[in-house]
Amino acid sequence: MKPYADTNLLTRLYLRLPETPAASALIHQAANAGDARPPITRSHRVEFANALEIHVFLGRQGGHVRVTPEQSSAAHAWFSGDLAEQDLFIPVALDPDDVVCEAQNLSLRHTAKHGFRTYDVMHVAAALMLGCDVFWTFDAKARQLAALEGKGVN
Repeated sequence: MKPYADTNLLTRLYLRLPETPAASALIHQAANAGDARPPITRSHRVEFANALEIHVFLGRQGGHVRVTPEQSSAAHAWFSGDLAEQDLFIPVALDPDDVVCEAQNLSLRHTAKHGFRTYDVMHVAAALMLGCDVFWTFDAKARQLAALEGKGVN
């Protein structure tokens, strides 16, 4: 098994959200398997930082799990530490032009029919390029796109 975890799953791992136990189980199961650690790309890092801050913003608006700036900062530091240790994840570098090309191809095949968002397309493109056979997410649209491309999903 070679899993790919999108940022939607990562935020659930580092913030206390309803799906946190399930995200934690997937990541730790992969880490215990040794060679099945999910890759982390530059896109993950950018989107993760923004996702944490979006959670802070939405929490201030009400009707969403409240995440404080301090919790966001702690989650970011925890994620950065896990990246440095490389116990849970494998940092990888992909050529941005190659990711864009693969993402454009995915968009042309699927977005007009299903309405996929850019980051979902980018994540599935990265998973394809990295040869990942399992796609982990809590996002229904990302899960749908990965399944259309033949990836097992959580």
